[in-house]
Amino acid sequence: MLYVYISFKESLLGEASVNLYYTIMSIYGWVIWAKRNRQHEHVVKITWSSKKEWLQELLFFAAFYIVIFGALTYLKRDFARGAIPWADAFASAIAFTGMWLMARKKVESWYWWIATNIASIPLYFVKHLVFTSVYYLVLFIMAIWGLLEWKKRANEHLIKKEEIPGWKQ
Repeated sequence: MLYVYISFKESLLGEASVNLYYTIMSIYGWVIWAKRNRQHEHVVKITWSSKKEWLQELLFFAAFYIVIFGALTYLKRDFARGAIPWADAFASAIAFTGMWLMARKKVESWYWWIATNIASIPLYFVKHLVFTSVYYLVLFIMAIWGLLEWKKRANEHLIKKEEIPGWKQ
């Protein structure tokens, strides 16, 4: 919630909305990650996105980018003169997409997080929020580690599926 305030104060309204969205999606993700089947196994597993899901992810990103960019361009006129609509919308739409995929335990969420961090580092730096830029650098490193770990787990899950007799992909 602190970053909702900081982002709002610095006319990074897209980033402010992202941090509010994080809170909501974290609760949603926690609920679906905690679900278990009758064998007490987690229902949602770390998996790779299909081609159809990749298309949905790109459309999800594009829709959020267009909406956020339009809103920020409109708000820049009277309310948030310091806004950088294209950059804020880009970083925000990537983050919205990454969080949506993380809640669904998709490996590709980490690619979106890496892109979010790369976009956010200079965005916060330009706004003279150097500490936050460094914070996003740390998150970038953590996202790389998360990607490597989730790739490993998704591949282990695929191997287990292949070992199940009668399993068809």
